[in-house]
Amino acid sequence: MPKKRMVVVLGRDAFAETFPEQQKAIKKAAKAIADLIEDNYDIVITHSNGPQVGMLHTAMTEFARLDNLYTAPPMSVCSSLSQGYMGYDLQNILRTELLNRGLYKPVVTLITQVKVDPFDEAFANPTKVIGRYMTEEEAEKEQQKGNHVVKQEKGYRRIIASPNPLEIYEIDSVKALLEANHLVIASGGGGIPVLEQGTNLKGASAVIEKDATAKLLAEGVKADTLLFLTGVEKVYYGFGKPEARPLDTISVAEAEGYIKEDIFESGSMLPKIKAAVEFIKGSDNREAIIAPIEKALDAVHGRAGTHFTK
Repeated sequence: MPKKRMVVVLGRDAFAETFPEQQKAIKKAAKAIADLIEDNYDIVITHSNGPQVGMLHTAMTEFARLDNLYTAPPMSVCSSLSQGYMGYDLQNILRTELLNRGLYKPVVTLITQVKVDPFDEAFANPTKVIGRYMTEEEAEKEQQKGNHVVKQEKGYRRIIASPNPLEIYEIDSVKALLEANHLVIASGGGGIPVLEQGTNLKGASAVIEKDATAKLLAEGVKADTLLFLTGVEKVYYGFGKPEARPLDTISVAEAEGYIKEDIFESGSMLPKIKAAVEFIKGSDNREAIIAPIEKALDAVHGRAGTHFTK
Protein backbone atom coordinates (compact mmCIF):
# COMPACT_ATOMS: atom_id res chain seq x y z
CA MET A 1 0.00 0.00 0.00
CA PRO A 2 1.58 3.35 -1.04
CA LYS A 3 2.16 5.87 1.70
CA LYS A 4 -0.01 8.95 1.97
CA ARG A 5 1.53 12.33 2.64
CA MET A 6 0.32 14.57 5.47
CA VAL A 7 1.11 17.95 6.97
CA VAL A 8 0.43 18.00 10.72
CA VAL A 9 -0.10 21.41 12.32
CA LEU A 10 0.60 21.55 16.06
CA GLY A 11 -1.12 24.36 17.96
CA ARG A 12 0.06 25.97 21.17
CA ASP A 13 -1.52 23.14 23.21
CA ALA A 14 1.29 20.87 21.99
CA PHE A 15 3.88 23.09 23.70
CA ALA A 16 4.27 25.17 26.85
CA GLU A 17 5.88 28.45 27.88
CA THR A 18 8.57 26.98 30.16
CA PHE A 19 11.25 24.54 29.02
CA PRO A 20 10.41 21.64 31.39
CA GLU A 21 6.67 21.94 30.76
CA GLN A 22 7.27 22.05 27.00
CA GLN A 23 9.11 18.73 27.03
CA LYS A 24 6.23 17.13 28.92
CA ALA A 25 3.62 18.56 26.55
CA ILE A 26 5.48 17.46 23.42
CA LYS A 27 5.37 13.81 24.51
CA LYS A 28 1.63 13.75 23.82
CA ALA A 29 2.12 15.20 20.34
CA ALA A 30 4.98 12.77 19.67
CA LYS A 31 2.73 9.81 20.51
CA ALA A 32 0.04 11.08 18.12
CA ILE A 33 2.54 11.58 15.28
CA ALA A 34 4.13 8.17 15.84
CA ASP A 35 0.65 6.61 15.61
CA LEU A 36 0.21 8.26 12.20
CA ILE A 37 3.62 7.07 10.99
CA GLU A 38 2.72 3.50 12.00
CA ASP A 39 -0.47 4.00 9.98
CA ASN A 40 1.67 4.48 6.83
CA TYR A 41 1.80 8.28 6.56
CA ASP A 42 4.79 10.35 5.48
CA ILE A 43 4.63 13.48 7.59
CA VAL A 44 5.79 17.07 7.64
CA ILE A 45 5.20 18.88 10.94
CA THR A 46 4.68 22.58 11.41
CA HIS A 47 3.78 24.35 14.62
CA SER A 48 2.72 27.44 16.53
CA ASN A 49 5.30 29.63 18.27
CA GLY A 50 3.21 32.55 19.61
CA PRO A 51 4.15 32.49 23.32
CA GLN A 52 7.71 31.34 22.59
CA VAL A 53 8.63 34.03 20.05
CA GLY A 54 7.13 36.65 22.37
CA MET A 55 9.20 35.32 25.28
CA LEU A 56 12.41 35.46 23.24
CA HIS A 57 11.70 38.97 22.00
CA THR A 58 10.87 40.21 25.50
CA ALA A 59 13.92 38.61 27.12
CA MET A 60 16.42 39.80 24.52
CA THR A 61 14.96 43.30 24.36
CA GLU A 62 15.13 43.59 28.14
CA PHE A 63 18.73 42.38 28.10
CA ALA A 64 19.61 45.05 25.53
CA ARG A 65 17.88 47.67 27.69
CA LEU A 66 19.99 46.68 30.72
CA ASP A 67 23.28 46.46 28.83
CA ASN A 68 23.89 49.00 26.08
CA LEU A 69 26.60 46.81 24.52
CA TYR A 70 23.78 44.73 23.06
CA THR A 71 20.97 45.60 20.67
CA ALA A 72 17.34 44.52 20.62
CA PRO A 73 16.79 41.59 18.23
CA PRO A 74 14.83 41.83 14.97
CA MET A 75 11.63 39.77 14.90
CA SER A 76 13.10 37.59 12.17
CA VAL A 77 15.92 36.55 14.52
CA CYS A 78 13.42 35.71 17.29
CA SER A 79 11.43 33.61 14.82
CA SER A 80 14.53 31.66 13.80
CA LEU A 81 15.50 31.11 17.46
CA SER A 82 12.02 29.77 18.27
CA GLN A 83 12.14 27.40 15.27
CA GLY A 84 15.48 26.10 16.49
CA TYR A 85 14.78 25.44 20.15
CA MET A 86 11.22 24.18 19.64
CA GLY A 87 12.37 21.92 16.83
CA TYR A 88 15.22 20.66 19.01
CA ASP A 89 12.81 19.47 21.70
CA LEU A 90 10.30 18.11 19.21
CA GLN A 91 12.77 16.15 17.09
CA ASN A 92 14.52 14.56 20.08
CA ILE A 93 11.29 13.49 21.78
CA LEU A 94 9.93 12.18 18.46
CA ARG A 95 13.14 10.24 17.84
CA THR A 96 12.81 8.58 21.26
CA GLU A 97 9.12 7.74 20.70
CA LEU A 98 9.84 6.17 17.31
CA LEU A 99 12.85 4.14 18.48
CA ASN A 100 10.86 2.85 21.47
CA ARG A 101 8.37 1.47 18.93
CA GLY A 102 11.09 -0.15 16.88
CA LEU A 103 10.84 2.45 14.11
CA TYR A 104 13.90 4.05 12.56
CA LYS A 105 13.04 7.32 10.85
CA PRO A 106 15.44 10.29 10.98
CA VAL A 107 13.84 13.48 12.32
CA VAL A 108 15.13 16.86 11.18
CA THR A 109 14.23 20.48 11.90
CA LEU A 110 14.62 22.90 9.01
CA ILE A 111 15.02 26.63 9.61
CA THR A 112 12.48 27.90 7.10
CA GLN A 113 12.06 31.31 5.44
CA VAL A 114 8.82 32.51 3.87
CA LYS A 115 8.47 35.27 1.31
CA VAL A 116 6.08 38.14 2.04
CA ASP A 117 5.08 41.12 -0.08
CA PRO A 118 6.52 44.46 1.13
CA PHE A 119 3.31 46.10 -0.13
CA ASP A 120 1.02 43.72 1.75
CA GLU A 121 -1.66 45.88 3.40
CA ALA A 122 -0.97 44.07 6.69
CA PHE A 123 2.12 46.25 7.15
CA ALA A 124 -0.12 49.32 7.30
CA ASN A 125 -2.61 47.59 9.62
CA PRO A 126 -0.62 45.50 12.15
CA THR A 127 -2.58 43.09 14.35
CA LYS A 128 -0.10 40.91 16.29
CA VAL A 129 0.75 42.20 19.79
CA ILE A 130 4.20 41.12 21.02
CA GLY A 131 6.84 41.81 23.64
CA ARG A 132 6.97 43.38 27.06
CA TYR A 133 4.88 46.23 28.45
CA MET A 134 6.45 49.66 27.97
CA THR A 135 6.06 53.05 29.56
CA GLU A 136 4.63 55.92 27.54
CA GLU A 137 8.13 57.31 27.05
CA GLU A 138 9.45 53.98 25.76
CA ALA A 139 6.44 53.65 23.46
CA GLU A 140 7.16 57.08 21.96
CA LYS A 141 10.73 56.00 21.22
CA GLU A 142 9.43 52.93 19.44
CA GLN A 143 7.13 55.07 17.34
CA GLN A 144 10.04 57.36 16.46
CA LYS A 145 11.81 54.28 15.07
CA GLY A 146 8.80 53.67 12.82
CA ASN A 147 7.36 50.85 14.93
CA HIS A 148 3.67 50.54 15.81
CA VAL A 149 2.52 50.42 19.43
CA VAL A 150 -0.83 49.83 21.09
CA LYS A 151 -2.04 50.96 24.52
CA GLN A 152 -3.33 48.24 26.84
CA GLU A 153 -4.48 48.15 30.45
CA LYS A 154 -0.97 47.48 31.83
CA GLY A 155 0.90 49.79 29.47
CA TYR A 156 2.06 49.96 25.87
CA ARG A 157 3.20 47.07 23.65
CA ARG A 158 4.58 46.61 20.15
CA ILE A 159 2.13 45.55 17.47
CA ILE A 160 3.39 44.06 14.22
CA ALA A 161 2.06 42.93 10.87
CA SER A 162 0.80 39.49 9.89
CA PRO A 163 1.30 39.43 6.10
CA ASN A 164 0.16 36.70 3.75
CA PRO A 165 2.79 34.01 2.99
CA LEU A 166 3.71 33.78 -0.69
CA GLU A 167 6.50 31.22 -1.04
CA ILE A 168 8.51 28.85 1.16
CA TYR A 169 12.13 29.19 0.10
CA GLU A 170 13.25 25.84 1.50
CA ILE A 171 10.37 23.80 0.01
CA ASP A 172 12.72 21.83 -2.26
CA SER A 173 14.76 20.83 0.79
CA VAL A 174 11.59 19.70 2.57
CA LYS A 175 10.61 17.54 -0.42
CA ALA A 176 14.10 16.06 -0.74
CA LEU A 177 14.12 15.10 2.94
CA LEU A 178 10.67 13.53 2.61
CA GLU A 179 11.83 11.47 -0.35
CA ALA A 180 14.78 10.32 1.78
CA ASN A 181 12.32 8.96 4.41
CA HIS A 182 12.89 11.75 6.94
CA LEU A 183 10.29 13.13 9.31
CA VAL A 184 10.54 16.88 8.69
CA ILE A 185 9.74 19.80 11.02
CA ALA A 186 9.45 22.98 8.93
CA SER A 187 7.96 26.48 8.80
CA GLY A 188 7.62 26.72 12.58
CA GLY A 189 5.59 29.72 13.68
CA GLY A 190 4.50 30.38 10.09
CA GLY A 191 8.11 30.60 8.95
CA ILE A 192 10.58 33.46 9.15
CA PRO A 193 9.02 36.34 7.15
CA VAL A 194 11.51 37.72 4.63
CA LEU A 195 11.50 40.33 1.89
CA GLU A 196 13.25 39.53 -1.38
CA GLN A 197 15.71 42.25 -2.37
CA GLY A 198 17.58 41.11 -5.46
CA THR A 199 19.59 38.09 -4.36
CA ASN A 200 19.23 39.02 -0.69
CA LEU A 201 16.54 37.95 1.77
CA LYS A 202 15.86 40.56 4.46
CA GLY A 203 13.95 39.68 7.61
CA ALA A 204 10.64 41.49 7.97
CA SER A 205 9.23 42.90 11.22
CA ALA A 206 6.22 40.60 11.12
CA VAL A 207 4.74 37.30 12.25
CA ILE A 208 3.03 35.09 9.67
CA GLU A 209 -0.13 33.20 10.59
CA LYS A 210 1.08 29.58 10.93
CA ASP A 211 -2.12 28.08 9.50
CA ALA A 212 -1.78 30.04 6.27
CA THR A 213 1.81 28.84 5.86
CA ALA A 214 0.71 25.28 6.73
CA LYS A 215 -1.63 25.38 3.74
CA LEU A 216 1.21 26.61 1.52
CA LEU A 217 3.47 23.87 2.89
CA ALA A 218 0.85 21.17 2.27
CA GLU A 219 0.41 22.34 -1.32
CA GLY A 220 4.18 22.47 -1.83
CA VAL A 221 4.79 18.86 -0.75
CA LYS A 222 1.62 17.64 -2.53
CA ALA A 223 0.07 16.40 0.71
CA ASP A 224 -3.10 14.35 0.73
CA THR A 225 -4.14 15.54 4.19
CA LEU A 226 -3.83 18.75 6.20
CA LEU A 227 -4.37 17.87 9.86
CA PHE A 228 -4.71 20.59 12.51
CA LEU A 229 -4.17 19.18 16.00
CA THR A 230 -5.70 21.42 18.65
CA GLY A 231 -7.07 21.44 22.18
CA VAL A 232 -10.75 21.14 21.17
CA GLU A 233 -12.80 18.10 20.17
CA LYS A 234 -14.36 19.67 17.08
CA VAL A 235 -15.14 22.95 15.41
CA TYR A 236 -18.21 24.47 17.05
CA TYR A 237 -20.82 26.69 15.49
CA GLY A 238 -21.36 29.43 18.09
CA PHE A 239 -18.44 28.34 20.30
CA GLY A 240 -18.83 29.51 23.91
CA LYS A 241 -22.55 30.20 23.56
CA PRO A 242 -25.47 28.20 25.02
CA GLU A 243 -26.65 27.27 21.51
CA ALA A 244 -23.20 26.05 20.42
CA ARG A 245 -23.18 22.84 18.38
CA PRO A 246 -20.30 20.65 17.18
CA LEU A 247 -19.70 20.24 13.47
CA ASP A 248 -18.69 16.75 12.32
CA THR A 249 -18.31 17.82 8.69
CA ILE A 250 -18.20 21.17 6.92
CA SER A 251 -18.48 21.62 3.18
CA VAL A 252 -16.53 24.37 1.44
CA ALA A 253 -19.78 26.26 0.78
CA GLU A 254 -20.86 25.98 4.43
CA ALA A 255 -17.46 27.10 5.70
CA GLU A 256 -17.43 30.13 3.42
CA GLY A 257 -20.92 31.00 4.66
CA TYR A 258 -19.81 30.71 8.28
CA ILE A 259 -16.81 32.93 7.56
CA LYS A 260 -19.15 35.60 6.16
CA GLU A 261 -21.29 35.27 9.30
CA ASP A 262 -18.14 36.06 11.33
CA ILE A 263 -18.80 33.25 13.82
CA PHE A 264 -15.20 32.05 14.28
CA GLU A 265 -12.59 33.73 16.50
CA SER A 266 -10.08 35.63 14.35
CA GLY A 267 -7.07 34.68 16.48
CA SER A 268 -8.04 31.06 17.02
CA MET A 269 -10.29 28.97 14.78
CA LEU A 270 -10.79 31.32 11.82
CA PRO A 271 -7.26 30.94 10.34
CA LYS A 272 -7.61 27.13 10.48
CA ILE A 273 -11.00 27.25 8.74
CA LYS A 274 -9.67 29.50 5.99
CA ALA A 275 -6.57 27.36 5.45
CA ALA A 276 -8.62 24.15 5.38
CA VAL A 277 -11.04 25.58 2.82
CA GLU A 278 -8.30 26.87 0.52
CA PHE A 279 -6.46 23.54 0.71
CA ILE A 280 -9.58 21.51 -0.10
CA LYS A 281 -10.54 23.78 -3.00
CA GLY A 282 -7.19 23.12 -4.69
CA SER A 283 -7.89 19.46 -5.54
CA ASP A 284 -10.61 16.81 -5.45
CA ASN A 285 -8.32 14.35 -3.67
CA ARG A 286 -7.42 16.37 -0.59
CA GLU A 287 -8.80 16.27 2.93
CA ALA A 288 -8.52 18.69 5.85
CA ILE A 289 -9.28 17.84 9.46
CA ILE A 290 -9.36 19.73 12.77
CA ALA A 291 -9.09 17.41 15.78
CA PRO A 292 -7.66 17.07 19.31
CA ILE A 293 -4.08 15.83 19.64
CA GLU A 294 -4.98 12.68 21.53
CA LYS A 295 -7.43 11.60 18.78
CA ALA A 296 -5.22 12.17 15.75
CA LEU A 297 -5.39 8.57 14.49
CA ASP A 298 -9.14 8.34 15.10
CA ALA A 299 -9.56 11.60 13.19
CA VAL A 300 -7.84 10.41 10.02
CA HIS A 301 -10.12 7.35 10.07
CA GLY A 302 -13.24 9.50 10.40
CA ARG A 303 -13.95 8.72 14.04
CA ALA A 304 -13.13 12.12 15.57
CA GLY A 305 -12.70 15.79 14.79
CA THR A 306 -14.25 17.99 12.11
CA HIS A 307 -13.78 17.00 8.46
CA PHE A 308 -13.89 19.39 5.52
CA THR A 309 -15.48 18.23 2.29
CA LYS A 310 -15.52 19.67 -1.23
